[in-house]
Amino acid sequence: MKAAIIAQSGEKPHYGDFPEPQATAQQLRVRVKAAAISQLAKSRAAGTHYSSAAHYPFIPGIDGTGYLDNGDPVYFLAFDGSWGSMAETTLVRRESLIPLPPTLDPVIAAAIANPGMSSWTALTRRAALRPGETVLINGATGTSGRLAIRIARSLGAGKIIATGRNKETLQQLQHEGADIILTLDTLTTELPALMAQGVDVVLDYLWGESALAIMAAAVRGGDKVVRFVQIGSLSGQEIPLHSKLLRSSGLTLMGSGLGSVSDSELIASIGEMLQAAGPHHFSVPFRTRPLSEVAQAWDEDDSRCRTVFTL
Repeated sequence: MKAAIIAQSGEKPHYGDFPEPQATAQQLRVRVKAAAISQLAKSRAAGTHYSSAAHYPFIPGIDGTGYLDNGDPVYFLAFDGSWGSMAETTLVRRESLIPLPPTLDPVIAAAIANPGMSSWTALTRRAALRPGETVLINGATGTSGRLAIRIARSLGAGKIIATGRNKETLQQLQHEGADIILTLDTLTTELPALMAQGVDVVLDYLWGESALAIMAAAVRGGDKVVRFVQIGSLSGQEIPLHSKLLRSSGLTLMGSGLGSVSDSELIASIGEMLQAAGPHHFSVPFRTRPLSEVAQAWDEDDSRCRTVFTL
């Protein structure tokens, strides 16, 4: 069969032939329809993500949509062994399969699943968002952060604050559900007053200086508990976090990612999000490309528009 293949560490994938998998008692065969590039898929492929455990050669891709041998449409997670999602056929554990709603296009499902999972899991499993609460999304101009606005609203958020670098994109977010927008360079001056009014949950896709500014503002803004959920690190992996930020405030830090929730809860979370996708019109900017263009597309992918391989 044809697949994207990473032959050894440090290489990007190439399009070629790979042995076709056979179903087992624990794993079912899925005929892949669509699989998207994500930062998680790229870092796992490079061996730099904390969850990486690659044995070369292997097929990259952590998730996708497709059809079982009986024709049922499914979304699947592919974290095990050599069989990633970027192939004509893959193997998936039974417990990592989610039936697709009949009205949800499999290509759209592949585009929204990973970014949608990040905020849905963070809000429902980690932060336990309650109706009417205020949510601040740090890094809302990226694909995941942008979708997080719609997801937070669908889950009952009362007010949504969006932060980002691109002022033009931030202004567009006001038409997509954001109540307040802030550029990153105004966080230190604008946020303390907003924190005093009440921010309940922070979804952080950036880390780095902006995350530290939000935590400092939470401390200066009053004694209200702020649940800070760390999801992504596009602005850096480390920050100089002073211990007094935690000792002198109700700031609660937690992460949301692979390992922060059980596999069964992660699967349940994705299933809930996909069920809600149609009624709430979840979407992200994406472009489709044939899998045969994987080598070129791998480097051209960017965070503002997802690349979805179709087969």
